[in-house]
Order: sequence, then C-alpha cells, then structure tokens
Amino acid sequence: MKLNEDFLARMREATALLRTAGPIAATEAIQRALSGQDAETGTPRAPAHQAESGRAAGKPWTESMLDRTVEDAVVHEPQGRQSGPASQQGQFLSGSWSEKSGTRAYRLYVPASSGTETPAKRPLIVMLHGCKQDPDDFAAGTGMNRLADEHGALVLYPAQSQNANGSNCWNWFERKSQRRAGGEPAILAGMTRHIMQEYDIDPARVYVAGLSAGGAMAGILAAAYPDLFAAVGIHSGLPVGAAKDVASAFGVMKNGSPKELAAHDHAIPVIVFHGDRDHTVHPGNGAQALRQCLGTDVDPDRIDTRIVKGKAESGRTYTKAIFHDRAGAPVAEHWVVHGSGHSWSGGSKAGSYTDPKGPDASAEMMRFFLAHPRRMD
Repeated sequence: MKLNEDFLARMREATALLRTAGPIAATEAIQRALSGQDAETGTPRAPAHQAESGRAAGKPWTESMLDRTVEDAVVHEPQGRQSGPASQQGQFLSGSWSEKSGTRAYRLYVPASSGTETPAKRPLIVMLHGCKQDPDDFAAGTGMNRLADEHGALVLYPAQSQNANGSNCWNWFERKSQRRAGGEPAILAGMTRHIMQEYDIDPARVYVAGLSAGGAMAGILAAAYPDLFAAVGIHSGLPVGAAKDVASAFGVMKNGSPKELAAHDHAIPVIVFHGDRDHTVHPGNGAQALRQCLGTDVDPDRIDTRIVKGKAESGRTYTKAIFHDRAGAPVAEHWVVHGSGHSWSGGSKAGSYTDPKGPDASAEMMRFFLAHPRRMD
C-alpha cells in the first residue's frame, strides 16, 4: 500500500495540536489539509484526499475522527507492484515532543540530499517563530527550507501552544523560561536532542534562530545551553532577562531595556538583524542582545569592529557591524536594516511579518552558522 505522505503529515500535525493546543487549532489544521492549500507557497494544489469537508467546517474534530480520516488516506496497490521512485524534494514532517516541563508540536524539514558539502552528519537549524505565527507560516516566510536543500541541513520548527500563550508567543519574559532545565527552554532543548538522535545530526553544528519572541527565546537557549547550540541568530528580538512579566515585557519592547544587562559568562557567536523602523520591538534590544553574547571576557567597545554599508538587490540599505576577537576571527554580526519594520528581512510574502526588500537574513544566518561550528572539547 502507498500513503499520501503530505496528507498524513498534516493529520499527524492535527493530532499533535489536538493534544497540545486544543480542538480549535486542530480543526484549523485539518481545514488546511482538506482545502489543498500549500503551506510553503499559499497556492492551491491538487487535493491530497477526498473527505467530507463539512466535518471540518462543523464542530471541532475528535481524535477518533482523525484516526478514521488517516485510515481513509491509505491507498491499496495491486500485489507485487513496486512504488515509484522517491521524490527529490525534501520531507516536511510533523511530530511532537513531551517531557515533564510540557509538550510541544513541531515541524521538521529533512532535505532529500546532504547538499553540496555531503558531510557524514548534517547540521540542524532550530527556527523559533514569532507571535501570531506557526511553523508552516514561518517556514514559508523565511525560505529556510530552500537553503536547507542547498546545504543539506535539517530545519526544526517548534510550535508554541495556545494553551501556553494565547498569541503563540514564546514566553521569553517569564523567569522560569529564562534558565536552563526549566520551562520552555527545557522542552526546546529536549526536542532538539531528540531530533539529533533520530537523524544522526552533527553535534558541532546545531544552531538556533528566531523572530521577535522567537528571537528572544533563541537568545535564552544559546545562553542556557552552550553545550548544545554553536551559534544563535536573533531577528527583531530582545536580550535575556530584559523582562520578568508581561507588563515589563511591553515596556522593554517599546523603549528598550532601561538598564545595562549582564553579559553572558561565555561568548556566543551571534548574528543580529533588526529594522531601524521597528515600532514593535525597539531596535536597541538587538544591540543589547549582541553585547550579551560577546561575553564577560570581551569589551564590546574595544573589540575590533568593521562597519560595512550596503544595499540589498531588492532595495533596502543596511549597515553591518562585524566584530572580531583578539585573534582576528569574526565572532558577531549586527545588521541594521534601514526603513524596515518588525519583519524578517528578505523574507517571502508567502509568510507573515516579512520584508522582501531587505537583505536575505536567512541566507546570511545560514552562512554565519556554518562558519561557526562548536568546539568539541
């Protein structure tokens, strides 16, 4: 028998959402699957499965209804007949991860090949979406899956649960989620380790990046788990410890942190993107997040810095600051995109919160990441 893998992946996503985010979110995922809408491009495609769409439009689905729909997606072939060759496109899979701190669903992109480098083990990029986004939206907007095909990297997109945050924001402002071995960082680190084991990932090339609340959580993960993440990408995000609750979070987002936050005990290779017209998260937050990542042993005012001004082919100008350590190696980059707001620079209109006119943040992050493997002592 042959399975419609795309449809089944979406049903597995709906099952995970039913358990973690509730029946409404699961119903929305089923409606997307039944409508035949492509999450990567937002364009219609041939229906993956002919089912009674009225069921999705009515009351929220139950898990037994999901099971029956998945069973209907099995297509039996004549005995002795071999399936055709596998697609050269990668797989966009769905799953979930649970531990004592909680459960989160995820999407995982696995490229068809190992890319141009053909390494024995592949890199892994963990991508954390922003508020009011989900993994499919974030993947479509950033275009990171296309880059993953080029470089043979896997891309993990954890999904925030609406039960944990009604706006799908990662809870970067909660004290319990600003440290190791607790709250959402523990869930995300555990999920990352799980994927590493399942797919034989190169432990020296595991990276994390995010947008807005996802960028703030990416910074937390990099600081809390230096033994896991080799480098971090913070887009329109905030520094670790800038807020302690919802009220202080809004204040920091609007005005930047009112105080100088402590640098991390260890230096973290970091690439920061921020639009200078961002009225949702003050651009000063990006600068502070970068200073934190330089670590306590580096004075950011004395470190060797090179300033580059340029213009993206699509229209935006930018200023890039490149920071070098005492040995002359680049350890951090700070991209300020002029005229850009609260959006992923160089992203696609297929996703939300993107600015197609800016320099390609996804490509620059991928470049920076692969140039910074973690030292394996």
